[in-house]
Amino acid sequence: MIPQSATQVEPLSLIKHTSLPEDWRVQLREAYRTPQQLLSSLGFSAEQQKLMLADDQGFTTLVPKAFAKKMRPHDPTDPLLLQVLPQAGEAIVDPSFNDDPLEEARFNPMPGIVHKYQGRALLIAAGHCAINCRYCFRRHYPYSDQKRARSEWQQSLSYIEQHPDIEEIILSGGDPLALTDPQLFELITAIEAIPHIKRLRIHSRLPIVLPQRITLELCQRLENCRLTCVLVVHANHANELAIDVAQACERLRQHKVQLLNQSVLLAQINDNLASLKKLSERLFDLGIMPYYLHLPDHVAGTKHFFVSLERGQAIVAQMQACMSGYLVPKLVREEPGKLSKTLYSPA
Repeated sequence: MIPQSATQVEPLSLIKHTSLPEDWRVQLREAYRTPQQLLSSLGFSAEQQKLMLADDQGFTTLVPKAFAKKMRPHDPTDPLLLQVLPQAGEAIVDPSFNDDPLEEARFNPMPGIVHKYQGRALLIAAGHCAINCRYCFRRHYPYSDQKRARSEWQQSLSYIEQHPDIEEIILSGGDPLALTDPQLFELITAIEAIPHIKRLRIHSRLPIVLPQRITLELCQRLENCRLTCVLVVHANHANELAIDVAQACERLRQHKVQLLNQSVLLAQINDNLASLKKLSERLFDLGIMPYYLHLPDHVAGTKHFFVSLERGQAIVAQMQACMSGYLVPKLVREEPGKLSKTLYSPA
């Protein structure tokens, strides 16, 4: 049972006595697709909604009901709600915030491939997600131009075959787990057939926002994969990690999938010691290693989420002072043209 209050998390001892709910595709079809639907489900009156609603700036609302149930009813400051609700701050125009702050277009040698770092390449496996996070660094990404990578994989795979220095493939998107099992398995099989690929890394928010997606068939396929499989999930707040997520993570771990988490440091959501400490501890309880804490990118429409480097360093220093080192994520920022992510030491 998913807790109705976002201030509670179910004990892990319940994992073996519950089961994941209905088909994830049904859950996705029934997701909230307007802010009004979402706010009504949380008990906000029509008058309250008028005060809260803002132009979505062309980036539509999409929120699975399983994720919405973890939000606090009647609370406009709920940290999960603020991640997905269009806000007036998205209309702020600042020249330092643009559509492609990471300049990924420079590293897009063909549709579907982003090749920035030595030894690994990113493959856009899907152009859609199960949730539209308002701070997304790819909210302006030209997915329509990448259609070939989703429907005709061979060109992308041929590029990988022609670059024997690539040892790791990162499936991203959109969200690669938004593909159906047959689609995803076909792609994994094709990647397995490339001899120089050793590792498969899947970046996905679905285990957090729609954990029903973690089917037994998916776990078995990853366990039987020739490649070493790593699943990088994306949780920003401990309230996201209820019993349904715990079940999904347990299933993945039982099938030998390594789990890492990357978070984004977001103003008014998790930019404080208490929130990040609780998040790291809960992640570790679920067998997920707190890996990266990303400073927010300068994405157009997201200035209201921005947290400065200095504040990020100060918070991580506070974490180091009161937590075991393995619970403290690396504070990083991705910068165009760099050979790797930029790692920042605590203040």
